[in-house]
Amino acid sequence: MQSKKAAVLEGTEKEFIDLFRSLCTSRSSWQVWSDLVTAMACSLSNAADRSPQHYEKREQEYAQCIQRIGSVDKAAEALAIVTLALEQDPDQDFLGKMYMSLELSSHWKGQFFTPYNICRLMSEITMKGDVKGEVSRRGYISVCDPACGAGATLIAAANDFRRKGINFQTNVLFVGQDVDRVAAMMCYVQMSLLGCAGYICVGNTITNPLTGHALFPQEREGQELWFMPMFSSWTWYTRRMLHSMGLYDNTDSGRKKEKREKYFMIFDFSKKKEAQDEECQRV
Repeated sequence: MQSKKAAVLEGTEKEFIDLFRSLCTSRSSWQVWSDLVTAMACSLSNAADRSPQHYEKREQEYAQCIQRIGSVDKAAEALAIVTLALEQDPDQDFLGKMYMSLELSSHWKGQFFTPYNICRLMSEITMKGDVKGEVSRRGYISVCDPACGAGATLIAAANDFRRKGINFQTNVLFVGQDVDRVAAMMCYVQMSLLGCAGYICVGNTITNPLTGHALFPQEREGQELWFMPMFSSWTWYTRRMLHSMGLYDNTDSGRKKEKREKYFMIFDFSKKKEAQDEECQRV
């Protein structure tokens, strides 16, 4: 008897929706979505982040999600579909669109993801001027979205950098924060699959914002940091090491860069400059 050949995935929205709905026979759609996104995020995180405070906890959470989903193959298939979709068209917010299409947004939190075409327009308006020259002078720049949702704004920025001829994998640091854990992990999954470097913080931006140096994020109480795998690359590791030693050079003449920089980040201005520098050096 001839065995039935497995279907070849194409990375379409229909494939993802069909897979998702097949898992919702005995559980709510929100529970299934949460487990799928969490499993994808944990698998990507633990491939690169082996820190004790993250690895074991996320391994356990991944196992629990797979048990509830009922099959590791289904979670792997979902990740494969998202990966293929973003490979074929990186200029989109795939998970965000699926999330809204499946009517999973939280009306209680006033949650409504900005359509991707609007995010693309906002990025093009924001990044006018000699952005490429700025990157060349400084070595890298950072972009922060304090209410990142599924990551549409950051994805649009990455694609805008690409269109401007800037290697966003090595020259742009992407930072996002969102109070909704599932939305933040959606952003993390998509940014990681696109090869972006940076991190996503789960936490309330208003009451518990990210603070400090962009290259040395501090995970404070009430926060979770999810580091994109590309942030562990040699380029970014070397950059952090040079910064910590005060040797990072971003000028054509070889002039030593000041230890303190301006970033598109949220800082804790209640601390003195010397105290913040000391906090960065401890990393």
